Amino acid sequence: MTLQDTLSTNVKEAAKVIFNAELETVEFQATRKEFAGDITVVVFPMLRVIKGNPAQIGTEIGDYLVEHVKEVKNYNVVKGFLNIEISDAFYIAFFDTIRTNSKYGFTSANAESKAVMVEYSSPNTNKPLHLGHVRNVLLGYSVAEILKASGKKVYKTQIINDRGIHICKSMLAWQRFGNGETPEATGLKGDKLVGNYYVRFDQEYKNEIQELMSEGQSEAEAKKNAPILLEAQEMLRKWEAGDDEVVALWNKMNGWVYDGFDTTYKNIGVDFDTLYYESQTYLLGKEFVTEGLRSGVFFKKEDGSVWCDLTEEGLDEKIVLRSDGTAVYMTQDIGTAIQRVKDFPDVGGMVYTVGNEQDYHFQVLFLILKKLGFDWAKNLYHLSYGMVDLPSGKMKSREGTVVDADDLVAEMADTAGQISEELGKLDGYTEQEKQELYKTIGLGALKYYILKVDPRKRIMFDPKESIDFQGNTGPFIQYTYARIQSILRKSNMNLDVVLSDLEMPLHEKEKELIKQLELFPEVVQNAASHYSPALIANYTYDLVKEFNSFYQNVSILGAHTEHEKTFRVQLSNTVAEVIKKAFGLLGIEVPERM
Repeated sequence: MTLQDTLSTNVKEAAKVIFNAELETVEFQATRKEFAGDITVVVFPMLRVIKGNPAQIGTEIGDYLVEHVKEVKNYNVVKGFLNIEISDAFYIAFFDTIRTNSKYGFTSANAESKAVMVEYSSPNTNKPLHLGHVRNVLLGYSVAEILKASGKKVYKTQIINDRGIHICKSMLAWQRFGNGETPEATGLKGDKLVGNYYVRFDQEYKNEIQELMSEGQSEAEAKKNAPILLEAQEMLRKWEAGDDEVVALWNKMNGWVYDGFDTTYKNIGVDFDTLYYESQTYLLGKEFVTEGLRSGVFFKKEDGSVWCDLTEEGLDEKIVLRSDGTAVYMTQDIGTAIQRVKDFPDVGGMVYTVGNEQDYHFQVLFLILKKLGFDWAKNLYHLSYGMVDLPSGKMKSREGTVVDADDLVAEMADTAGQISEELGKLDGYTEQEKQELYKTIGLGALKYYILKVDPRKRIMFDPKESIDFQGNTGPFIQYTYARIQSILRKSNMNLDVVLSDLEMPLHEKEKELIKQLELFPEVVQNAASHYSPALIANYTYDLVKEFNSFYQNVSILGAHTEHEKTFRVQLSNTVAEVIKKAFGLLGIEVPERM
């Protein structure tokens, strides 16, 4: 039972005994800094069932708590606020339960509960991953880890967009201009090599458009009639017909891209439990359109196309099958969702990590799945996020102006190295240790900078700013963790000593730090229910600020007594453990030394 639960129960008892009143709930808030107290009961809501002066009501309840609740040491009343002071003994005992619980803050999954499938990344196989993918991947991976920590069973997945005209554009350009180039021969990662040919296609396409326009065609006609585009469209038709030569080329080039993706995912530090491929799922869903027609969820227009009428829900009509019988993206997504539940029968909900330009699409998808009668459809969530901008402007894949994910990770490590060298913090490190540390700091800076912002907000990403060793940044938090490790090494102390029966007054900074640690389980649950890594990131920053205030105001290794020293070293160690857990939920490593 938490402190709030204990106090809530006793405040309700006080209301019953003193005022013969039944309180449904008790409202708490943090005590304001200018008043003595650790937690505040708000009296005003009680006036609905208890008549009288709020200050007098607070005083009588305060007297009751001091007499009946051993954790309550004292109280004061300011107007309608009952500020309660909690005994130091309670905080010491509570801290002991935290530090001896290796899973503190995390909840084990219930074997009976339904699983959640989290989809993220979902790239096209015609180019490398870029900065936009990075935000997607980091968000999806972190939300999956947070959901696991909150007690959910989680499957991480992606659907790889490995078919369509954009894939054929890269294939055709390589066929025309590649001269048999391979990743091995060029030394390029496979996804980069294929991406180069996607850019090359666009260049040739623009040249052909200009040529046709010079011959008298309009821009619209030229765009439609450019020979290279017509050839790419023919290649797509051959692929869909199963042409052996086209399918072999498709398999070869996609294989190069998958190898490249795997390297990038490993560099970023994310993984997946299962993969889906659009080439295998794009025909899924058509059978459910037939069933939906039969049940009245869909209707057919005169041209044979099939639609879903969502006007009663405030939306419009949505096509689910073209007049020629071919599927649209919505059809595919309907089928893929249903297939996932068939593949993993314990899945009871899904989280789709997709940019906010697809908000309407997912609103429609979720409604259609509900109309089709799938109970799990009420547990679908679109983790919608804003775009990532750079000071240099917007990125365009086909023009080759994207910020490549691998280049970004390398740049972050380089920047971390430059700043670390300037600060002169790496005496005694080998060159290999330095490079590993630079990558840890650089990746930590990148991930934290992106994840500390509410997912729905657009981000202006500044690499240099993200690697600041001061302020609300990943490196600042990593540095605090490393500082604690240094304290632990210097103390050379057995951290398993039990101090729960210790009777000593707590320093105000010790108590504030324990209060901050106490919030961690609630923050994890809130972050899971709101699908927001930002709540974890900013909690960690608050914890680190509180620790640094403690560090500056309280002597840890120079404590007056051995018991005091042990307690403070244990407290520091527990803070480090929570930092490590919290950063683990964000996919960020913490270095032992910096």
